[in-house]
Amino acid sequence: MAKGNLYLIPALLADGSVESVLPEGTLAIIRQLNYFIVEEIRTARRFLIKAGIQKPIDSLDFLIFNEHSKDQDLTEYVVAALNGHDIGLLSEAGVPCVADPGSLIVRQAHESGIRVIPLTGPSSILLALMASGFSGQNFAFVGYLPADKMVRVKKIKELERLMYEKDQTQVFIETPYRNIQVFDSLINVCKPDTRLCLATDISGMNEVIKSMSIAEWTGKKPDIHKKPTIFLLYH
Repeated sequence: MAKGNLYLIPALLADGSVESVLPEGTLAIIRQLNYFIVEEIRTARRFLIKAGIQKPIDSLDFLIFNEHSKDQDLTEYVVAALNGHDIGLLSEAGVPCVADPGSLIVRQAHESGIRVIPLTGPSSILLALMASGFSGQNFAFVGYLPADKMVRVKKIKELERLMYEKDQTQVFIETPYRNIQVFDSLINVCKPDTRLCLATDISGMNEVIKSMSIAEWTGKKPDIHKKPTIFLLYH
């Protein structure tokens, strides 16, 4: 029996029409799948309905995989593919496996001889980098900054040093309710000439992407509290 494929499905980054963000080819594949690996069933169901899936939602097979599932036996997630069925790995927002636990599922698929097929869709990290005006030739995505203020300050100093030494854009994210704390740390720690880009609500109705020097940002409080935001540093 031929094995099924594992499709990596990008989700929307913000409210809006799926047709304005996802290509028809991606939507066509989503609509024909019966098996899904998701982080949260309720939001996955909502997304699939928006994507135009015609099958009854209750007829679909969902397995939950999130940051709390890492110690589980990963082979159970690819059984359907081993039995010849295609599976969709769906992120909560944006592309799977980037700032997302799904890479463990992909690794299991490779080890099980299952073909992995990434589908085209929005990545907040790449969209922010594209719109920042910063170097896209040499960049590093470093994930989340430390929650502890003093450790975060130390990390920011390290990232700024690497940015200048390697001529490398530094890209990072934060839990939205800590966005302002991170912004304040950047203003207090970074050099006045260092440039900071904030990309907020990417692809949404209230999208704002702005690049300015730290000196220009000083005294201006951006509207980023509890809003998904990508931070980028460059010179």
